[in-house]
Amino acid sequence: MSSQQSRITTSIDFDRDGFQTGTLRVPHSVDRSGYGHIPIPVAVLKQGNGPTLLLTGGNHGDEYEGPVALMKLLGRLPDMQINGRIIVVPGLNFPAYLAGKRTSPIDGANMNRVFPGKRDGTITEMIAHYVDTELFPRADFIFDIHSGGQSFDHLPTLLVYPPQDPGTRRRYLELVEAFAAPNAMIMDLLGEDRTYAAAVERRGKLFLCGEFGGFGTCNPKNLPIVEGGLDRLLQALGITSATSLDLPGATTRYLQVNGEQHYVFTSVGGVFEPAVSLGAEVRQGDVAARVFNPHAPWAAPHELRFAGSGRVVCLRSFAGVEPGDCIAVLAASADVR
Repeated sequence: MSSQQSRITTSIDFDRDGFQTGTLRVPHSVDRSGYGHIPIPVAVLKQGNGPTLLLTGGNHGDEYEGPVALMKLLGRLPDMQINGRIIVVPGLNFPAYLAGKRTSPIDGANMNRVFPGKRDGTITEMIAHYVDTELFPRADFIFDIHSGGQSFDHLPTLLVYPPQDPGTRRRYLELVEAFAAPNAMIMDLLGEDRTYAAAVERRGKLFLCGEFGGFGTCNPKNLPIVEGGLDRLLQALGITSATSLDLPGATTRYLQVNGEQHYVFTSVGGVFEPAVSLGAEVRQGDVAARVFNPHAPWAAPHELRFAGSGRVVCLRSFAGVEPGDCIAVLAASADVR
């Protein structure tokens, strides 16, 4: 039995000074390549003794603001002067990223639902296991960048996880304010504990996530929010001494998703008509959507109503729905201090 912690190997020496590019080599023995592997691009810049920042995108393969912002950062990284270490993986679930799919075309897995992964699992589980056992322990601060993918559109929003310790919480909120996204939200995934974020919390690391668009595109209005936020975050962490991009931030509004009352699920299938727009303020009982029956087009549509009040932070993009599909997510104003 091998003593190797992960089956994934890399040419990167994470402790070496300077700029390095390489790949994470995920073993993949298949009919067309008996001794093959899947190479996932990774880059590292290390200078001085400052903190380590882990940046990942492409956790879901149809979310592009993160990968594009990180690839643009990689273009600047070789010339940057830093104090610390920056580890960048722009397309974490690389098979899904290349395919433009939320889930991996190899094993059908959603990376953000398999943590902490498995050393001897499927391709997606092996990647998650490597991240959890090799990358998380090296990091002092972690940022995983998302958007709504093809099936959703999101308000540009940081997802925040404020620590309980008062001193750590103050420092964490300083970093949130430095990022300066228009919205910062405490998410409620209704007990889901297989996510990247849940794995980070188990490791006791400071962490940000974010949702910055959707529709399976790279939103030109939201991309600068990510780029500018990263630039300011590097300075706030003390990794850089100054910002390098002229991208001003916003005054951050704090929100919180409060359980099932802030979710809208459809109980019927059909063709979905949204009754609200992204960012709208709604009240309990307002109509969220109507679902029409394509097999009985003369029938009155089934109305879906909001069970709570708040701002629409996430709205479904696909018009076709099946029972159980999420139509919208709300969030209410929150005091995180």
